[in-house]
Amino acid sequence: MHEEHDCCAPVGRAALIGGAVGHVGAAATAGTAGSGHRIAQATVPAQTFLMGDALGDAKWGDGETPVHPVSLDAFAIDATSVTNDDFARFVEATGYRTEAESFGYSAVFHLAFAGADDDVLGQPPQTPWWLGVRGADWRHPGGPASSVDELGDHPVVHVSWNDAVAYCDWAGRALPTEAQWEAASRGGLEGARYPWGDDLRDPSATDGSWRVNIWQGVFPTENTLDDGFLTTAPVRSFGPNAYGLWQTVGNVWEWCADAWSATTYASDAEAGTVHAPTGPSVDTPDAPRLMRGGSYLCHDSYCNRYRNAARSSNTPDSSMGNAGFRTVSRG
Repeated sequence: MHEEHDCCAPVGRAALIGGAVGHVGAAATAGTAGSGHRIAQATVPAQTFLMGDALGDAKWGDGETPVHPVSLDAFAIDATSVTNDDFARFVEATGYRTEAESFGYSAVFHLAFAGADDDVLGQPPQTPWWLGVRGADWRHPGGPASSVDELGDHPVVHVSWNDAVAYCDWAGRALPTEAQWEAASRGGLEGARYPWGDDLRDPSATDGSWRVNIWQGVFPTENTLDDGFLTTAPVRSFGPNAYGLWQTVGNVWEWCADAWSATTYASDAEAGTVHAPTGPSVDTPDAPRLMRGGSYLCHDSYCNRYRNAARSSNTPDSSMGNAGFRTVSRG
């Protein structure tokens, strides 16, 4: 795994409290597959596309190159990230407890913290803007003094990769592969930096309107809120891409099915056009997993990963206030 996560997330759960933690299982009770999954679907047509960073934007060590051809069959994908309301239906149907709830803490950005001083259990020295907060979970995204009562249409956060897989198992869905995610995010725009093209802001708007929920100002101390949001935005904010997907970049990181490797693209490029790649094989359940799309914390000075080609990762039991997921149809 690459060493530099910057604003993305603290590396691993243990980093939040400065010590090792044991894994806590949180298996979901079986439910009726697909009964509660109500998210509108976007269709991604069968295609061969060029995967990777063609514009030289990649951060060193992220493995966004070489650009290489990938072919995919058609698939259906959630038009939005899974929301708090969507996740609540899953929890109500199964009694599921997330890993943040089982461990008793999760990662909260310091300006979003809502709780007492003694709720802060740790602060990673390399990423001091992250706090390990007791009582932070999907129902309490800023800490124990916060709630999602008015955030039903916001993306669910503080869900680990394991939590996302549990939701998929209940819903009869799957996490997208990295290749599926990138093809969906590109919306048919070959080589484009963002889902809508290469300009970060709308050049036709007289006010220079933002098209994405990311950080404006001086990271990590001052957010001018030019885009209107300090943390998450409703999932149908800004606008969809050509395939009908909303906010694949910015807002929240989205877990993918694949395990992480910085050399995946080099291996795939040697094989020519790869059909439906699924990433490196996994020999341990603790292998880091991919995240795509960036989040509301991304800023050019620290993390320019709010792009179609950008990649990051974290351990599968990690949870944080800027990571969620969307799902795809099972093959």
